[in-house]
Amino acid sequence: MNATVIDDWHEANQKYLTSVLAIVREALEHHAAPGNSSTADVGSSAHTQSSAEQAMKQAADNLPAPPALDILCEVFALSTFERNILLLCAGMELDSSFASLCASAQGDTMRAYPTFSLALAALPDPHWSALTPTAPLRRWRLIEIGTGNALTLSPLRIDERVLHYLVGIQHLDERLAGLVQPLYTSGELVPSHRRFAERLAMIWSNAAGTSALPVVQLCGNEVTGKRTIAGAACALVGLKLSKISAATIPIVPGELEAFIRLWEREAILSASALLVDFDIADTTDAAHDRAINQLIECTNGALIIASGERRSVHQRQMVTFDVRKPTPGEQCTVWQSMLGRVTDLNGQVEAIASQFNLSTHTIHDVCAEAQGLISDDDKTSSNKPGDVLWDACRVQTRPRMSDLAQHIESVATWDDLVLPEQQRQVLREVTIQVRQRFKVYETWGFASKGQRGLGISALFVGASGTGKTMAAEVLANELRLDLYRIDLSQVVSKYIGETEKNMGRIFDAAEDGGAILLFDEADALFGKRSEVKDSHDRYANIEISYLLQRMEAYCGLAILTTNMKSALDTAFLRRIRFIVQFPFPDTAQRAEIWGRIFPTITPTNGLNVEKLARLNVAGGNIRNIALNAAFLAAEANEPVSMKHLLHAARTEYAKLEKPLTEAEIGGWV
Repeated sequence: MNATVIDDWHEANQKYLTSVLAIVREALEHHAAPGNSSTADVGSSAHTQSSAEQAMKQAADNLPAPPALDILCEVFALSTFERNILLLCAGMELDSSFASLCASAQGDTMRAYPTFSLALAALPDPHWSALTPTAPLRRWRLIEIGTGNALTLSPLRIDERVLHYLVGIQHLDERLAGLVQPLYTSGELVPSHRRFAERLAMIWSNAAGTSALPVVQLCGNEVTGKRTIAGAACALVGLKLSKISAATIPIVPGELEAFIRLWEREAILSASALLVDFDIADTTDAAHDRAINQLIECTNGALIIASGERRSVHQRQMVTFDVRKPTPGEQCTVWQSMLGRVTDLNGQVEAIASQFNLSTHTIHDVCAEAQGLISDDDKTSSNKPGDVLWDACRVQTRPRMSDLAQHIESVATWDDLVLPEQQRQVLREVTIQVRQRFKVYETWGFASKGQRGLGISALFVGASGTGKTMAAEVLANELRLDLYRIDLSQVVSKYIGETEKNMGRIFDAAEDGGAILLFDEADALFGKRSEVKDSHDRYANIEISYLLQRMEAYCGLAILTTNMKSALDTAFLRRIRFIVQFPFPDTAQRAEIWGRIFPTITPTNGLNVEKLARLNVAGGNIRNIALNAAFLAAEANEPVSMKHLLHAARTEYAKLEKPLTEAEIGGWV
């Protein structure tokens, strides 16, 4: 209905409600009148009643749509008697004459309120079953029974939510307001999500008229997409959508039963579906879990479960959809739609869609954030549109896993990395595969051949300090991606199943942005799989298999480092795409490292890289020595010289419990 029709309906609905209240008022007046059984009085009353009914019929004819009272009576299957009881209670709120009429009709000035006794005596077609708890008036809490000495003599009052509904005002029941919120969704659905919404709507339409609709479960980490699908499906079948967090569902049995009944009534009055949101709720408590299961099992009407993992129910029919983010092709389409006016992108949209796995909502957020920095008209701007969008995507998708991983600021470049050319070439091939993943997998169709083994993984093998972590920094800097070092001591758990949960959290958190994951000293977790002698051995092998599975499906780059390649299972090595050996640096390579170790602005004096290269240590130790020497020189307010480096070298060797020979430091000072 448009605004004019709605206004007309409200006015006509009010007139209709007034006319039907007049009929009930006349019934009260007739019952209260002295000698109301006389023939004259009955005839007069019949004439008046007929006039009221004519007014009601005229008001009904002027309605552009059914009145709220008739809709409520139909959906809750009220008898004529139950309808009149509801009107009797509504009259107390809407017509000031009802209180005195109730008192007169009951012959007691202190009983100026409706009762079942009055209704049974004064209203037509009475039946005792209307008083029972399972009858509609009480089951759906359309009326409230006050305190009294007897059921039939207790005060009756119309429920406030029902009263507002009768006069044409929709609002959420205040008893639900702290738990349930309207969920408004907007925006175009991508084709894959639209198909989900259409299927969901079809399931509900086919089940219409049955005792209970199937519960719909939307699984996966695509939180916004699941809500948008639910909203679109509701719109297709003419329903509104409300949401409750699983964490706020009442767990006390009486409170839970009351909530279920109130929501079922609300769903009918407002034509709404309920989405139970598990995405931001911790529901590991057993009592809470039982309450949630009861809600799912006992709630009729349209019910949607939004969760990361699948839930099972025993009595209700459940239909499950696994919702993922839009496909890379769909994401490209959304990007191009949002960036229609920006022309200076040089194919970077495909690269962004390949690297960042974003929802439609997040793409809109990124574009809004970047809009102020992108100037298509300002040719002198240093903010290139592609770079601005890329950096905004990195910020939006930066994972939150500080308890399991350390974010490393990547500043190292190829110039800082001293490695043989063969190893450098393998590292360049890694960057090529990350960059060209979209073209090969999507445009050239390799992904259509199967999803297994599409993850890009690398194993860095070498002694401590040979440049494995620096190489990961170089890759992250080159690819302009975030780098996270995984703390394996926090990941591996002695409790069965917890290691897989921790690993799942890491990969799930990093998935959207394709961050580079660096599993340092990986042989601690991925050593040779043992023979199964007990349950712990079996679960240790399960942990390794789970990791391999997640690595092969991961959309980013996973790097593993180890000091001992021989400690790794050959079956594991076969599933690693790149293996890079980091050799201990020879004299020439150490001289090259020493030549690059000091920033250009660091003051130095008389440094001899050939002599320094005689120190038989790896690049990591060289950096420690250089940094410690710089602190000594700064304290002495002098340029860094060989004497400072000698002192720092002795400290480093002592830490390594390694003797510092004359052959290494002879002639330094």
